[in-house]
Amino acid sequence: MSAPARSGSSATLGSVEEADLPEEFARLLGDYERHLRSERDLTAHSIRAYIGDIASLLDHAHRSGIDSVDRLDLRVLRSWLAKQQTTGRARTTIARRATAARVFTAWLARTARTSTDVGSSLGSPRAHRTLPPVLRADEAGALIRAAAELADDGSAMGLRDVAMLELLYATGIRVGELVGLDVDDVDHGRRVVRVLGKGRKERTVPYGDPAARALDAWLVRGRPALVVDGAGAALFLGARGRRIDQRAVRTLVHRRIAEVPGAPDIGPHGLRHTAATHLLEGGADLRSVQELLGHASLATTQLYTHVSTDRLRRAYQQAHPRA
Repeated sequence: MSAPARSGSSATLGSVEEADLPEEFARLLGDYERHLRSERDLTAHSIRAYIGDIASLLDHAHRSGIDSVDRLDLRVLRSWLAKQQTTGRARTTIARRATAARVFTAWLARTARTSTDVGSSLGSPRAHRTLPPVLRADEAGALIRAAAELADDGSAMGLRDVAMLELLYATGIRVGELVGLDVDDVDHGRRVVRVLGKGRKERTVPYGDPAARALDAWLVRGRPALVVDGAGAALFLGARGRRIDQRAVRTLVHRRIAEVPGAPDIGPHGLRHTAATHLLEGGADLRSVQELLGHASLATTQLYTHVSTDRLRRAYQQAHPRA
């Protein structure tokens, strides 16, 4: 068996390095990684997921006796997915891998590496999409108040924590979008923040008075006390004065949520879901919420309508005498 070719690819990560692929497949994987990084401009996390899935597919094909990409066919793709099912993979994982396979085979056909797109008719199981628990409006308010009480001493870290929590809940932005913000991404006059989302798509998201006050306090009294050389224009800083990372924000949210009696244990993504749910419950239309959250598909935003309906049904059953 030939040793895998590295081809200078930076995506030979994890499962790619572990897969003992023939040279043609390893070189192909390197080309595909460069396409994802340079042409599709995906995040490192998305690239890692795609490459891991395709490395698994190519390894399965190789073990099935296929030594050239021209011999990939629908039967091989289906047997690969079937193997995922027999090894106990979740339906969501199998659905994601089916999507990865279709994107890959479309690229093969588009770049004339194969004569046809063999994955165009590949089906995938319908994933059971569930959302994490969300906070009630009073719980969200208690979360912010608890953080604000701890920041009463005017400490830089306390002011930062309140500003981050306020902004996460006010805007519903992703944690990765939060930590990527720069100071000049905040338009104080219009009370909007410029966000660089998935696929490097930019959108503008408004925020309200409480978040504005928290941001002003952080920028005037908090950030100058923490910032060090090398921090650049980062809006939010870690304990060492440089751009804060996602792990620190997740830790903060979980810790603060634990201080709210009866609140579910959620992280930053749970605050995003909370913001979306509260917007819809308050009467915002679905299209507007889709734009605010940066969802590519309206179907993703529609998931929140189920959450709101379920909450309404529970309230009805608890309150109506003939429920």
